[in-house]
Amino acid sequence: MNFSELKTFITIEMKMSQIYQPVMLIELLKRKGTSSVEQISQSILNHDPTQVEYYSEIVKNMVGKVLTKNRGITTKDGDFYHLEDFDKFTKEQINELISLCESKIQEYEEKRKGGHWEHRQRGRKVISGSIRYEVLKRGKFRCENCGISGDKRNLDVDHIIPKSLGGKDDISNYQSLCYVCNTNKGNRDSTDFRGQDIKYEYREENCLFCEIQLIDKKRIISENTLSFVIRDRFPVTEGHTLIIPKRHTFDFFGLTQGELNSINSLIHQQKGLLDKKDKTIEGYNIGMNCGEISGQSVFHCHIHLIPRRKGDVEQPKGGVRNVIPHKGYYEDKK
Repeated sequence: MNFSELKTFITIEMKMSQIYQPVMLIELLKRKGTSSVEQISQSILNHDPTQVEYYSEIVKNMVGKVLTKNRGITTKDGDFYHLEDFDKFTKEQINELISLCESKIQEYEEKRKGGHWEHRQRGRKVISGSIRYEVLKRGKFRCENCGISGDKRNLDVDHIIPKSLGGKDDISNYQSLCYVCNTNKGNRDSTDFRGQDIKYEYREENCLFCEIQLIDKKRIISENTLSFVIRDRFPVTEGHTLIIPKRHTFDFFGLTQGELNSINSLIHQQKGLLDKKDKTIEGYNIGMNCGEISGQSVFHCHIHLIPRRKGDVEQPKGGVRNVIPHKGYYEDKK
């Protein structure tokens, strides 16, 4: 993109839902066309002093995608962005483009009168380091919603009852949430996520699936934070797979949202792997038994992923309806 094209984009085509695009372009122009994610994030922080990690996600997943994939103005190499054709710009052109971006920011900030940072305002007093430590320690340094460890994602000390809804600045009203869960929760409700970490760690003695995690780990073929995968030892079809929450819980109805998310992720992962490995697979049954009367024999929740192939049964119509004899085959009502 040459100088005139970039000038036209900044002055006419640049759509401003936030100030991120001109800030990123200024950083690239000032740094001879190349800047890291962290450097761009720090530049954004000069306008709103918040977490570098938060704006790193903004750079990679929002503004970086717009300027790179959608517009072709920048390219990305690892953690570095490059402004296309930067070496063709004169010093005067660079200064003019920077000035145009700065004008864009000023116009936008005057229009919004500071309102564009309201989504990051916490409206609370600073929590002391000692209180923060106690809250995170109580949560075992994990998010008390999704279960992710603090060494993988920054943790916030969140008000269970939001300040805007009358919540107090008291340790009994604090919980440990990762910045993603905290942002998603906002001030919409007063859900108390404390104690989730203890639940996730619960294993029951003499439970087959709990013992696999402790003494038969070689059976585990994949896992994430909250769930794991094994192949069924008595497969209905080749590739019959079980997705199991690590926490001991009776059935599907006892799962937390975090566990549902982790199980769903592994189901999609295993389907992709099985499809790639075996081209004869044309469908799947996904199901679970909840309660002895339904056929459950291992009373630790587990989800069956059963590959299906043409001709594996004489009449596949009805699928899971066939758990009740003679209910699988039916005629469509006229």
